[in-house]
Parts: sequence; structure tokens; C-alpha cells
Amino acid sequence: MTIGVGGVSQQAALVKLADMTQDIAPVTQAEFSQRIERAQQLMQQQGLGAIYVNAGTNLYYFTGTRWFSSERLVGAIIPAKGEVQYVAPAFELDTLQGYMTIKGPVHTWHEDQSPYELVAKIVGQIPLETAQKEQSVNAQFKLGMDESTPFFITDGIAQALPAAQCVSAKAVTAGCRMIKSATEIALMQRAMNMTLEVHKAAASILVEGITTAEVEDFIDRAHYAVGAPKGSYFCIVLFGEDTAYPHGVKSPKSLERNDTVLIDTGCQLQGYNSDITRTYVFGDANPRQRQLWQLEQAAQLAAFDAAQLGASCASVDLAARKVLETAGFGPGYAVPGLPHRTGHGIGLDIHEWPYLVLNDLTPLAMGMCFSNEPMLCVPGEFGIRHEDHFYMTGTGPKWFTEPALSIDDPFGLAY
Repeated sequence: MTIGVGGVSQQAALVKLADMTQDIAPVTQAEFSQRIERAQQLMQQQGLGAIYVNAGTNLYYFTGTRWFSSERLVGAIIPAKGEVQYVAPAFELDTLQGYMTIKGPVHTWHEDQSPYELVAKIVGQIPLETAQKEQSVNAQFKLGMDESTPFFITDGIAQALPAAQCVSAKAVTAGCRMIKSATEIALMQRAMNMTLEVHKAAASILVEGITTAEVEDFIDRAHYAVGAPKGSYFCIVLFGEDTAYPHGVKSPKSLERNDTVLIDTGCQLQGYNSDITRTYVFGDANPRQRQLWQLEQAAQLAAFDAAQLGASCASVDLAARKVLETAGFGPGYAVPGLPHRTGHGIGLDIHEWPYLVLNDLTPLAMGMCFSNEPMLCVPGEFGIRHEDHFYMTGTGPKWFTEPALSIDDPFGLAY
């Protein structure tokens, strides 16, 4: 097909979209409790007495408490054994309790008091477990710090706890979050399905002269139409040579006939992200556009085929990179070629562990979810990015959304 011939009006395209969220199943209280139990198992294996999780996606993941990080400390202490302890400003107590799924005592501080001293007091009441004592006669209490915690909070807690050892909690947080449950995968599957429908609608409304801002606004409204509660979580729209720059340019151009079109967008459903990129041509693709589109497709499929249980994340990145290098691009991260990793983990954060990159040796395991986007960037010409996500099953990778079929049919089934 030729995209852009007989374009649909924006209103007509929106009318065709319907809410796709009616039958979704949220994460249950039982699953939040299971996450805490798993975290405690990992803490005991790592010799941690507790972890501190700050407001944000880690706090939500373990406790079901939605709270945004700010200059005021709001978080939770999860001990290796025992119940979750919350810390929050006193004036936020009632509000916080209304958001909590996993209940626990809330320790409050007033504006003229130190929340770090309060954290130190709570941690000081957690016993040093036998597993830690056996490591050394001079063993210190180890507090794992949520790796996304702002430095001023991490530093404040460390200074208030001079007798303890503050270390990264990533082995626990990432150790839990990188393996998705069936509920999490179902939420992401629905979010991906929603965004794919939005992509189709966006392609249908393209006309010569349309600006990237106009397309981004339409995509936002389209995400609302399919049920995304906050519209687009993000949106990148690029035309022509601008498509060679993965995250865009300062002054994007308007659409012209036969331009390469790159649209990368996603939404959130119950906090879980979608993230899909489609690249095609508005008008008629020339031989060069077809050649590089197909090469990018080969790289994406090579990465998918390499993503087998037990294989390293690095090996998936290498598989995609080899396809492009064999065709004369690169080498390595040089352009023209693939200047960034092949993919990222996804879940409550749009980019999370592990990563499909050469220095990540994490073995692929059932429940891991990844983007697959080995972008081919040719500055001065254009760029091609195919981005679909897959998750690991007991028999290997499975697509959330099927890759594009061809440059003429970017929404067909390819696998």
C-alpha cells in the first residue's frame, strides 16, 4: 500500500477507536505480598538486613503504594524478616494510608525534623540476623538502598546510620522486577495492543505539510480513545532526514512526499508501559529506503532468534549487530550503523533491567520482557527503527506485537 493516499480525517480516525481496557485484571494484593516475600528471600541470600525503597516505581511494585518522588522523603523499609515500615511527612499520613495496598505502620516526621534520623531509628530496631553475623565477627547491618533514590536521601540516610553499611539494593529490586508475572505480561500485552491500534490510526491521517506536533497531538488523543488514562506516555515523530537521530532533533521538519516516517510512542496501563516504533515511507519508497528497511528487519529478527533461554543479553545484541556489520555498517556503535543497545527491559519503567547490550551478561530467563530495536542510523539520509517487544516463555521468546511485514505494509504479520 502507499501511505498518505486518500488520508483519513483526524476526527474520522478517532471515531474508529474504542476503549480496549474494559476487562483488564489489576495486580492483586496477594501478588504484592508475594513480591515482598520474594524480596525478603533475596535479602537473606544477599546478607541484607533490610532495603529502603523510595517513592516511585519500586515503592509501587512492592507495596502497591503510588507516590511520586519529591524533595520530601516518602518510602518504605522492607526488613529481611517482618512487616513493611513506611516513612512519610506527618501531614501526608491520611493521604498515604489511602493509597497503601500492603498495610504497615507509618512513621511520620514534621517539617522541622530529620526524616533520615527517623529511618535510622527504624533500622536500628531491626535485629542483625545470624546470616549476617556469620560473615564476620565485626559484621555491620547492611541496608540496601533503592538504586533510584535521589542522592540527597541516600546520603542523608548514610550519615544518620554511621554504624551500618549502605549498599545498592539492585540485586533485590532488579532481581524481583526483571521477572514478570502472568498478570504483568497481560497488562503489557493489552497496552501494546492499544498502542499498535494508535499507530495504525496515525498512519491513516498523514498528509503533506502536517507537522510532528500535530501528529503527536493526534496520537495523544488516540491513546485516550483506546483507554489509556493519561494518553501518550511519550511520543517521538520524525520525518525525512530527522529520522536518522534516535530521539529526534531540536527543530523537526514537516512532512513531505516520499519522506521516511518514524513514529515511536507508548502509553501506560495500570502503570505498565507499551513502546512501539514503526518506520515507513509517506508516498513511494525508493530502492535505498527499501534496502535499509529490509536490513533493519533482518537485524531485528536475528535478535529475536538469538533470544533463547540461558543465552546472555549480550549475545542478543551481538546477533543484531552482526547483521548490520556484515552489510558494511558500524562497526560497533559507529554510525552509519547501530549507535545504541539493541533493547531494554520494560515494565513499570519504560527502560529497566536487564538490557540487550554487549556488557550485560545476564542470562535470559522465563518472564523477562524486552524491546527489540536495533536501529539503523544513516546521518544525512534517514534512519530505520523497527521496535517490537517480546517476553521469554518456557520455550523461548514470544512477541507482544508482531513485527512489520514490509515497508509497504508496516502493520502486517511478519512472524
